[in-house]
Amino acid sequence: MKWQEWELAVQTATERVLTWQKRRRIAKKEKQKKKNPVLDWLDAILSAVVIVLLINQYLLQAYQIPSESMVPSLLISDRIFVNKLVYGPELVPGMLKMPGFRQPKRGDVIIFESPEYLSIGPLKDILQRVVYMVTLSLVDIDRDENGNPKHHFLVKRAIGMPGERIRMNDGNVEILTAGAMDFRSEAAIKEDFGLVYPNTRSFDADEYPHLGNAGTALALEEANLPVADSLKRDLGRYLSVSRDADGHLGAQAVALFDDLAFSASRYRAAWSLEPWNQAVRLEWRRRSEGAYVPDDRLFPMGDNRDNSRDARYFGPVKLGKVLGRGLFRYWPFSRFGGVK
Repeated sequence: MKWQEWELAVQTATERVLTWQKRRRIAKKEKQKKKNPVLDWLDAILSAVVIVLLINQYLLQAYQIPSESMVPSLLISDRIFVNKLVYGPELVPGMLKMPGFRQPKRGDVIIFESPEYLSIGPLKDILQRVVYMVTLSLVDIDRDENGNPKHHFLVKRAIGMPGERIRMNDGNVEILTAGAMDFRSEAAIKEDFGLVYPNTRSFDADEYPHLGNAGTALALEEANLPVADSLKRDLGRYLSVSRDADGHLGAQAVALFDDLAFSASRYRAAWSLEPWNQAVRLEWRRRSEGAYVPDDRLFPMGDNRDNSRDARYFGPVKLGKVLGRGLFRYWPFSRFGGVK
């Protein structure tokens, strides 16, 4: 084929392609003109919802802090974005967790499903998550009988790692790391790993001797034994104790106190009174020796140690229930910054 024929063929093909593209653009414009404006808006809104949902499900999820458990790191009503890709997102909300880049590390601020959460049913759970994600945590349809949002997800700090044992000593964390012989303080563990995060305490350390006396006093009251006046005074510092018409003992808190340390002293005294009672002994040993963290779990705790319901109460959390890591705070703007 001669050069002129090649040139003519290329020119013809180019004209056909350009003509096809022009016709396609014209047809698209005509189609847009005929389209219902309402449907056009609905299509745009639906597309935006799908994009937000995909981002929240697989990359970044918005979350609102519901309590004071992470003070001072996070305050009530702080809004944060959680990195869901790092530990592996769920394929669909609530199930089929995918592998991530790594497992949670000590000191990470993590979001996880509360082991104490009572499901409202699989379909409602998925709907609740979808609405929560699409509205960037502004709307939570899962509420209790008083209209308050249930704590489906919790934000805490990863303190105990798999294979370790965690115990409390006068409200302070002590950790027996895997392979070690002795418990070490949280401060020493933080120094070893180069970790910097705050711990807030509301209960004064000088109160613990009185709290121990109070636990002993309640054990004596429950056993219908006489209680010394000094022990009664210490019990009255924290609890109002009374008996009903049938003689049943009741107690109501009247002041802030470390209920875990209180329970430890109470069960220790109860076991000394009834050394054959294995149930009481187990309760005391569980508090004195601490909790073991199995290989597939971790032990999360709030930074506000005296105002946090965490693994000390509901036990270690499955790694598969950890949904993401706190990334940064986007609201309020005055506190904008990374979550550490």
